[in-house]
Amino acid sequence: MSVRPYREIQRRTCRQIQVGETKIGGDAPITVQSMTNTLTTDVAATVHQIRALEEAGADFVRVSCPDKESTAGLKKIIAQVNVPIIADIHFHYKRAIEAAEAGAACLRINPGNIGDAARVRAVVKAAKDNGCAMRIGVNAGSLERELLERYGEPCPEAMIESALNHAKILEDNDFFEFKISAKASDVFLAVAAYQGLAEACDYPLHLGITEAGGLRTGNIKSSIGLGMLLWSGIGDTIRVSLSADPVEEIKTAYEILKALQLRRHGVTVIACPSCARQQFQVIKTVEVLEERLAHITTPLTVSVIGCVVNGPGEARETDIGLTGGGSGTHLVYLSGVADHKVNDSSIVDHLVELVEKKVAEIEAEKATESSAEQAITIAAAS
Repeated sequence: MSVRPYREIQRRTCRQIQVGETKIGGDAPITVQSMTNTLTTDVAATVHQIRALEEAGADFVRVSCPDKESTAGLKKIIAQVNVPIIADIHFHYKRAIEAAEAGAACLRINPGNIGDAARVRAVVKAAKDNGCAMRIGVNAGSLERELLERYGEPCPEAMIESALNHAKILEDNDFFEFKISAKASDVFLAVAAYQGLAEACDYPLHLGITEAGGLRTGNIKSSIGLGMLLWSGIGDTIRVSLSADPVEEIKTAYEILKALQLRRHGVTVIACPSCARQQFQVIKTVEVLEERLAHITTPLTVSVIGCVVNGPGEARETDIGLTGGGSGTHLVYLSGVADHKVNDSSIVDHLVELVEKKVAEIEAEKATESSAEQAITIAAAS
């Protein structure tokens, strides 16, 4: 009998688009994005926040452009950052044109909200002329009046119809470089809308549970909703919406993708909840360790287990492992093999040192492989 591997997620087949230099959809990795909450007219503050998001690993950052002063600021912002910028546009078609001309890699827009056919054509032309993609952003809280009157309330069918109606406007203008989102604050509504949309079209899908709440509640709602969709193969780019520091959105998004083994980023710490068997202060150790390792982007796994019940088993599956032992000394595993012991007072410093050493080895190996590939390419061309 053939058994499907339990860790394998079969992603939905969809077309691929390009946002800046990054591909979305198809066989491209699932990307992660966030949004600034500074005034776009405050260029310095917005650049500072974008750079923090870049450092956290954001693939894209969205910036709101509600007025002409904001699109003027957008051009200055884009010149000072490296990550592709998505301009958030809602009603005025001129803001979309200005944002495209300012260098935005993508426009978040609903074509049906920006006026007549001539205005849509003008926006599409600006997008084509400037190599700018688009996102059709449907939200349960801002559905068209006609759909609400017909369906009676926000529902998956209304959201799907809205998305497809907007998509047709772009298709009729011979524009296909777009992705679609269908967000709601209700997890069931959002998931059902995305499931229906995934069956109804082959465009890349941007996932999000909108207005999910604060750090704890928002993380839980987003993890449930996005996790259900990603596990079923739906989703090509994601945003976790939190009433918190935008950097926290990036952190949570990666943790969701790491948990589903869809993308690896930074250090994954596997740790026990601790109990009376623990041989060192697990909770405090993990808290400090995660903070000390937050800057690392190279994928790596570290297990921190307080006793020998599960410690050796977890350590065999991780790059670096620590298992609590007696008399204040604990066993360290490297690449799944018991290697040496460490004292209570040195746990965090020692693990950080081991991680940084391992990361340096991995990056050096990558650099060597890259140099070898470049040499082969040059030799083949000569």
